[in-house]
This record gives sequence, C-alpha cells and structure tokens, in this order.
Amino acid sequence: MNIRVVLFAGALLFVAWIIARFIRTARYALYDKVVLITGGSRGLGLVLARHVCARGGKVALIARDPDELARAKADLVPRGGKVLTIECDLLDAGQIQSAVRQIIDRFGKIDILINNAGIIEVGPIEHMTPEDFERAMRVHFWAPFELISQIVPEMRIWGGGRIVNISSIGGKVAVPHLAPYSASKFALTGFSDALRAELARDNIYVTTVAPGMMRTGSHVNAKFKGRHDLEFAWFAASAGAPLISMNADRAARKILAACRRGQPSLTLTFAARLQVLANALFPNLTGYAMRLMNRFLPESAGTEGNQSRAGSEVRRLIPDWLTRSADKATARNNETKGKSL
Repeated sequence: MNIRVVLFAGALLFVAWIIARFIRTARYALYDKVVLITGGSRGLGLVLARHVCARGGKVALIARDPDELARAKADLVPRGGKVLTIECDLLDAGQIQSAVRQIIDRFGKIDILINNAGIIEVGPIEHMTPEDFERAMRVHFWAPFELISQIVPEMRIWGGGRIVNISSIGGKVAVPHLAPYSASKFALTGFSDALRAELARDNIYVTTVAPGMMRTGSHVNAKFKGRHDLEFAWFAASAGAPLISMNADRAARKILAACRRGQPSLTLTFAARLQVLANALFPNLTGYAMRLMNRFLPESAGTEGNQSRAGSEVRRLIPDWLTRSADKATARNNETKGKSL
C-alpha cells in the first residue's frame, strides 16, 4: 500500500512538473521580444532568427561579414519579424559595446541574448598554436563575457530577461583534434553555469546549451590543420550522420523552448547525452575510449599542416552521399560564402 502511495505521489509530481513547464513556456511568448543573436548571419544563428521572426519577435544580428548579414536580412524580413543587422567583430570589445548601444537605441531593450557565434579549428594538437587557443577563448568566452557584462545591468532595469549560451558537447567531454574548441567551450560552460545561480534573483534566466553534431552546414567554414583533407573527411561525415547529428530546425525549436521556460541546461542529441552520462559515471572508461578514438584519427603532418584551411578549400575524399544532408544545409543556412564568424 505504501509503495502505491509513493508511486501515485511521484506520478502527480511528474504531471505537475510537466504542467508547470508548459505554463512557463506559454507565459513567455517570443512575440514582440527583442532577441540579440551573435553569429546570426548563418548556420544555427540564422535558423534561430527564422523561428523568432516567425513568432513575431524582433531580432538583432551581429556578425563580421556584411554580405552575409545582407543575405540574412533578405531571408528574414519576409518572415514577418523586425530585423536589425550590425557588422561587428567579436574580437573587439569596443565594437561589442557599440553594437549593444545601437540595438538598445533602436528597440529600447534586449529581452534575450543568445551567445551563438563560434569558430571550429580541427586538427592534431601538434599543429595548434597559442594564438589558436587565444582566438577560441576570445570568441567563445570573452565575447559572451563582454556582452553579458553590458546587457545584464540593462536587464535588471527592465525587470529580467533570458540569456542562452550555446556551448557544446565539447564543453563537457573533451574530444581529440578539437583542443582549442573544447578548452574554450569548457570555459563558457563553467561561466554560464555560475551565472545562472547568481542572476536568478534578478529574474534573469540563464540556459546553457550543449549541442552534439548538428546539420547546420558549417563544416565548409570550419578550419582544418594537419592532414587537411583527412581531417575534413571525418568531421564532415560526422556532421551529416543522421544517427549522431540533429537537424538545425529541430535544434533551434528545442533551444528556444528551453529559453522560454528558463531551463537551466539543455543537451542536444541522444548521442551527446549518452556521452555526458558515460563521462560522469565512468570517466576512466571514457578516457580510454577517447584514446582509442584518437588512434583512428589522422596523424600530424609536416610544416604544411600548420596552415589553417577552410573546409570549402580542401579536397574531398569521401563520397557525396555521406555529406549530402550537411551540404544541403550549407546552401539553406547561408554558409556558402561566409567567413569564420
């Protein structure tokens, strides 16, 4: 009898939790909200902006390439939202401050900040330089830090807001041949999780997102070192694999739903969640598995491997069918002629 009571109480709590999540999401509609998205001119950032516009929100996109921004705006305006695009180099704190001020001057406030911009450099540690690590830290950690520092005081005045930090599964479990990326994403994950507790008293909800592989089309703009063509082959095949990667539209819907709920954390793809769980429960076994994985990755190259090349510039060694879904996303998500931010 006691077991039945416990099970019944547990079921009631679960139902209450589901209802509370639904109510919280319904109350925080995206209509008329001002959403700042970094790296919003292409890839996941652009897909997120499409969903915001479709729900009547206002989007401010900051990115470095003016041509990409122009194409993104032409894509978004017919979808019904108000769009502001600002050319901004996230490596420059002064440009970030100016961009934030322009957005507030135009829209009056910023309800949601989505730190999405990122760079990916793939290759053996032997070819990675201190400059590679510094650049990754400046984009993935210091740029979000600067944006949050500028926007949080304003959010306090407006009575609250939402911050979404797009980290990575590489910010929870380090992956071979992605050392600068993983190191900087670990920093963003820690910062984001620390902020969450401290900003809650100000009605500012922070969501840390850890995506696995996503079919955004960004593999052509990722940078590769070492044996460039072989590094691109394994990375592009993984980015388009249906069993371990996620469609960008589905990912964007989940991210925005988590943002509206004020959900603390979101890990995307079953494979990524399994990897996080395995690392938490069996860290030594995960370490051995990563060693084994590294044996199948390309070895370092000569001095030529020190050069960084975009995926669009390297020779393709794998059949087109392995990257077909990722390549379709490249054209759909404005990745074809972009720069690294």
